[in-house]
Amino acid sequence: MIETAENILDSTRQENVTRILDSAEKLFRHYGYAKTTVADVARDLGMSPANIYRFFASKVEIHQAVCGRMLVASYKQAYDVCHMPISASERLRLFVHGQYQMTVDTMLDREKVHEMVVVAIERDWHVIDKHIDSIQALTADVIREGIAAGEFAEQDADAASRCFGAATVTLCHPQIVAQCLAKTNRATIDELVEFSLKALK
Repeated sequence: MIETAENILDSTRQENVTRILDSAEKLFRHYGYAKTTVADVARDLGMSPANIYRFFASKVEIHQAVCGRMLVASYKQAYDVCHMPISASERLRLFVHGQYQMTVDTMLDREKVHEMVVVAIERDWHVIDKHIDSIQALTADVIREGIAAGEFAEQDADAASRCFGAATVTLCHPQIVAQCLAKTNRATIDELVEFSLKALK
């Protein structure tokens, strides 16, 4: 009976957290992060600001959680590609193309979403570092499999993953992509990906 009661409390808490994050994300997308307040979120949900603070200590914490949810979609796409039954080279190629397209479509197509991500990056929040670590772990596994299959040269897969990420970061970093999107004197996606794959070989 106690466990059932605790489960109900946990479920109710999670429902409230989800409602708050859904509302905050909606308002951040519509008005922008800077112009949205905790009071706005509370008003949208028909509750008091004090009720919001029962679940989140500040707007910053809400923003971190919203960005964390957005990054889950990026990780899922990367995970799915990195586990496809194709060569390691092709998986890395599709991985970079997919991350680039997601950055353009999700982060840049909507100005207010871009603002949320930029604020998170500038503050160097742990949620961004955790995402980078997770992505690098995925690509390290792909590189490790590529080494075992003879596609790539013998090397430290973890170090190679970090280098591969650094070499292609201009294709998935929102601020850099935004600045380079209209430039004609930058390496193309294919040029950069193929250059990075050659380095692994």
